[in-house]
Amino acid sequence: MIKNRIKEYRARYDMKQEELAARVGVRRETIGNLEKGKYNPSLVLAWNIAKVFGVTIEELFTMDES
Repeated sequence: MIKNRIKEYRARYDMKQEELAARVGVRRETIGNLEKGKYNPSLVLAWNIAKVFGVTIEELFTMDES
């Protein structure tokens, strides 16, 4: 399972799910599902989200190996 820090970074930038979704070209529901861990992003989507926040993919997404 892939864990992410999208919600944390959105809070830092005072960004709503709708705004992030628009910036990366997906629906708001996709962002919500990513944050809840119900959906794993494609590499392109992970790259685009990381780019919005100016971080690496590794800073935003980690593998939960438990």
